[in-house]
Amino acid sequence: MFNSFDEQGLSDKKDIVKTWYDGFTFGDKKDIYNPWSIINFLKFKSLKTYWADSSSNGLINSLVQKGSPYMKTMIENLISGEKINVIVDEQIVFSELDYSEDAVWSLMLASGYLKVVSSEELNLIRESDNEYELALTNREILFMFRKMILRWFSPVKHETNEFIRALISGDIESMNEYMNDVALNTFSLFDSGKHNSERKAPENFFHGFVLGLIVDQTENYIITSNRESGYGRYDIMLEPIDKTNEKLPGIVIEFKVINPRKESSLEETVEAALKQIEEKNYDAELINRGVKEENIHHYGFAFRGKEVLIDGR
Repeated sequence: MFNSFDEQGLSDKKDIVKTWYDGFTFGDKKDIYNPWSIINFLKFKSLKTYWADSSSNGLINSLVQKGSPYMKTMIENLISGEKINVIVDEQIVFSELDYSEDAVWSLMLASGYLKVVSSEELNLIRESDNEYELALTNREILFMFRKMILRWFSPVKHETNEFIRALISGDIESMNEYMNDVALNTFSLFDSGKHNSERKAPENFFHGFVLGLIVDQTENYIITSNRESGYGRYDIMLEPIDKTNEKLPGIVIEFKVINPRKESSLEETVEAALKQIEEKNYDAELINRGVKEENIHHYGFAFRGKEVLIDGR
């Protein structure tokens, strides 16, 4: 397969293509790539959700949207890059999908949306034959889930591309209007209840939500999340593909939930987020890749419950 990459001058894309389209397993065969996505990548030379967009995800979408708060917490963990431990039954009974979450995980695994990370250790510890540690199969599936969640919020009155334009142009007022509308009207759809992730629910949710908003910008930007740069890990970074186009700035985003012990207002929290970007030198990766320092936008997102405050510089 990679011979085709070499022939088309795409040798430098092998690693990132692996993160997007690898991850499938057939029996004991690993490192199986999605053939439909690979064919389309070679044709269009762009990283997109080719396979996920070519099939109907209606059943998965319906099951997750109607699922319990616990299921939504598990999905939240998955799109945040974490692994989950769940019971999987290899014999899927479709009549059980509406009331058995184990059946839903089994369907996602059998359909290629999830992959097994580990099972033997869990089974030895808990004396179970069907408990598995699962993760999203690859980045294509990750973005599919983020786009799916984004579609749940389609009634929000502002169009997605308005937020993207505001993000790129530095229109902080419009960004605040959009995000607070989302938080006020739709955040309860993803309310996770009393689980461990609840304390960081707004941060995790909006992290995934913003990534879902910008996923269609892959023709203009290289989008990365939770990667090391400078002296720490940024939340989201957008690296313009065309470094000479000043209308496409580099963008660094940091999310923070208010800490009542340290901050008395969202203004202080958002200032702490912006300060972290500067002190941790998150710009380093963008500058090393040729983005002009004066053409890099910093954004801090601060949260308190359903309140959101965005600021930038």
